[in-house]
Order: sequence, then C-alpha cells, then structure tokens
Amino acid sequence: MSTTDLSTAVNHQVRLAARPVGLPTDACWQLTQEPLTPPTPGGVLVKVLALSLDPAMRGWMNEGRSYIPPVGIGEVMRAGGVGVVVASDSPAFAIGQHVSGGFGVQEYAHIGGDQLRHSGLSRIDLRAGSVTQWLNVLGMPGMTAYFGLLEVGHPQPGQTVVVSGAAGAVGQTVGQLARIKGCRVVGIAGGRDKCDWVVRELGFDACIDYKGGDVKAGLKEHCPKGVDVYFDNVGGDILDDVLTRITRHARIVICGAISQYNNTTPVQGPKNYLSLLVNRARMEGMVVFDYADRYPQAVTELAGYLRDGRLKSREDVVRGGVQDFPATLLKLFSGANFGKLVLQLADA
Repeated sequence: MSTTDLSTAVNHQVRLAARPVGLPTDACWQLTQEPLTPPTPGGVLVKVLALSLDPAMRGWMNEGRSYIPPVGIGEVMRAGGVGVVVASDSPAFAIGQHVSGGFGVQEYAHIGGDQLRHSGLSRIDLRAGSVTQWLNVLGMPGMTAYFGLLEVGHPQPGQTVVVSGAAGAVGQTVGQLARIKGCRVVGIAGGRDKCDWVVRELGFDACIDYKGGDVKAGLKEHCPKGVDVYFDNVGGDILDDVLTRITRHARIVICGAISQYNNTTPVQGPKNYLSLLVNRARMEGMVVFDYADRYPQAVTELAGYLRDGRLKSREDVVRGGVQDFPATLLKLFSGANFGKLVLQLADA
C-alpha cells in the first residue's frame, strides 16, 4: 500500500460501547472509522485478513480482575487475527509478509515500534497452513489444546481422555492430539452431527451428545474404567457429571466455562468437588499466554501432524466486514458454529 493509498483509505472498527449483562447486544458495540496513517517510526501497518472469534471474548468484556485486563469502554474490541504487512518502518517485517497477532476488530492494525517487542506479532508461513488454520490448530486454539493437554493434563498411553466442546476450536485439537499420544478419547458435543463428525472424521472413540442424551449415562457407557484426564471447555453441569467418573490421580484441565459466561446470576461452581479429595485428583486452570515463548515448538509439531494427515482442522468461516462481528460472535453462545469460528474480512 502506497502513501497515496493511505491518504484516502479508511479503517473501520468495532469498539466496546457498554459492558453486557448476559448475552452481548447491539448496544454493546459502536462502529467507528478513522483515516489511515503511515506506520510510526519502527512500526508496521497490517491489513487484517481474518479474525478469530473465541468464547474468551465474552470474559474480556467484563469489568474486574482476570488473567488479562478487560477491554476498556471505547476501545477497539480485542481479537486475534491473521493479516498482511502493507506498510513497514521496521527491519523485522517486510511489506507482503503474512503475520499473526492481536489486531482487534478492525480492518487495519497499527503496531508501533515501541510495541513490537511485546505485541506478539509473528511472521507465519502459509505453506504450513491456510489463513484460517493459523487461527485454529496453528493459532491460539491449537496452542491452548497443546499446552493444556500435555503440560497440565499429562495424558499417558492407554488412559481415557474426555473433552467437552469436542467439535469446537480447542476441543477438536485436544481429542486428536490425545489420540496421537495413544489415549482413548471420548468427546462431549451438542448435536448428533457434531458427535458423528468427531468420531468418523477425527477418530474419537466415542462422543456424547449433551443435547440429546444423558451425559452421566454416556460417561458410564463410554468410560467404564473412569476418566483419567478431563479437558473442560464448558463448566456447569457437565463438569459435575465428569467429576463423578474420575479415576484416582485424575487431572482436570480448566480451560473455559462457556456455559457460564453469559450468566446474570453468580457463576455455578462444581458441586462434586469432593471427588477430587476422594480420588486424590487435581484440578488446574490454564491460560495459554503463559506458554508464549514455547509456541514455535507447538506449531512445529502440530504442523507436522497436519502435513502427514494425522490432524485435521475445521473452521466455520463467515465472510463479511467488521460490521458483521456482533452477530457472528453470538454463534459461539448458541452452539451454531461447527468448528473454529472465523470472520474473514479479505482474501490472502
């Protein structure tokens, strides 16, 4: 993009206008625009190609202490994405390079020279995976699955791993990776189509449909020797059901609790937590950012599995503009998405 182009281009953005109570509504968002300017000294300008839509976004909208500061009122909504460098004043990034980073819900992202070191901006190789795969198995969901399962869950060959949200972004990779590591894998997902897909296409040993069946009965049927590792993406009643089936020294990985994110009443904690005591088990939360310095290790391994066919990556891609973000985000909370939810703004 030339300086002349910059002088006439406009950057459309979505900003947080109000904190939601329950599901986010249109009143929570403000669509804005601003003129584009050249990169600041040492900085880069990135055209955003695709945005990652994640359940964690709902938590980022809340006021209060968490593992990351909340998005401020009036700020561009936080989002990870993949883009292409269109202007650069940095020797580390050339025009035309594809990159990933925390770009926010906007068409262009400025990363200043003073921000580059801590911004997480990284060059990516589209030969290793497509734009959408870099937001899925090679992106934050894949990193979450890899480190959450291997570093917190510590699965051993022959053990039974159960993962909720099995057809979602993190869950699909957790299950496949557990199979690669020699485990028996049981998924929990919403709807027969999703359950059939994770078994037939991803190689899970079984999948329990929480919408059409009894989760507790399904766990008894498919985990007759109990659950050694539970990777939890949903919280609520399903977490309680799994806690009744854990083995001695089981590991429960707390990754997310999407069933609780839009509660207007206090978050429901586990009622069956004493099972941890009885079984000398461990429940541990994980935040993927803690492993940022090791992302290249995970990307190399997961890209190898993609290349040799042992790992599949399914994305639910919505093509549109940033104005489509509010409605698209809601798909996460109704379960309407099938795979990693991506809002694609432009072609690579």
